[in-house]
Amino acid sequence: MGNSSHHNSEEPVVALQQIAEGDEQAFRRLFQYYSPRLNQFACSIVKIKEAATEIVDDVFIKLWKQREKASSIANIRVYLYVAVKNSSLNYLSSKAHRLITEPFDHFDIALSRDQAPDQKMISAELQEKIASAVESLPPRCKMIFKLVREDGLRYRDVAEILNLTVNTVDAQMVIAVKRISEKVQAHFTAFPKRAVKK
Repeated sequence: MGNSSHHNSEEPVVALQQIAEGDEQAFRRLFQYYSPRLNQFACSIVKIKEAATEIVDDVFIKLWKQREKASSIANIRVYLYVAVKNSSLNYLSSKAHRLITEPFDHFDIALSRDQAPDQKMISAELQEKIASAVESLPPRCKMIFKLVREDGLRYRDVAEILNLTVNTVDAQMVIAVKRISEKVQAHFTAFPKRAVKK
């Protein structure tokens, strides 16, 4: 009855039961919340914006066509990321078979450009340093870092999406954070330490 859930930025309380019963509003909320992130994720794999959008749309169309099964999905977020990853890899394999033989070692993850207000306060120069530090991470490490930090996924979810163990995700995050902080630290020590007038 009371339909007062207007979560736009937060994760919607996903009513998979409602979707299973054919509630288009619930489905639209799910789509609006997840599609921008999933588009970025697909784009990091296939490298073509239009193709990425198409892949994500297809995943949602399939979900809607099989909506009766929606209520049996344990974790909708992991379900969607895995579906998009698989569709993206299928798209690539139909384009070039060899790309599949080396999964994740050639993906280039672009750092998303939309930052939270607190990040806007970091100087542009430092932001640039962090971005280039992220860019210089090994591809798999970069993809894991991005899914955790930018898409807010839990290690367990990332492990499931990328077919890795949670320990691997954890280890890759440690490497990522260490490398990024080393680069950023170098940036700070390059500055004169705010000359104190004696």
